[in-house]
Amino acid sequence: MEPTAKLAEVADKLDIGHYSRHVFLCIGETCCTKEVGEAAWEALKKELKDRKLSLSREPGACYRTKVGCLRVCLDGPILLVYPEGAYYYGMTAERIPEFVQKHLVDNEPQTERIFARNPLRMV
Repeated sequence: MEPTAKLAEVADKLDIGHYSRHVFLCIGETCCTKEVGEAAWEALKKELKDRKLSLSREPGACYRTKVGCLRVCLDGPILLVYPEGAYYYGMTAERIPEFVQKHLVDNEPQTERIFARNPLRMV
């Protein structure tokens, strides 16, 4: 089945296909409070927009997705970055700016906050 013209239009509007990374932020209430999760999400959106990494075709552009559960359910908010597959814990709003600068801009993952890795492998 072919995608509809509307889907292609939405994908183009969101610059899907032009990102170098995809950042997932889990804000489920079993790993952090609703307030902490929402504050982290707002901080991530702001940092990516301010640095022109969101809705962009620039090098280093990132797609962001807010999720309700990554099934870790401990020490959240949990943040996952692909294609590296780096899982971060405790990513509060206060920690998001440093994460964006170091991992997404400087390409230097914050190893002290990474608790697991599962990089994408092309088959």
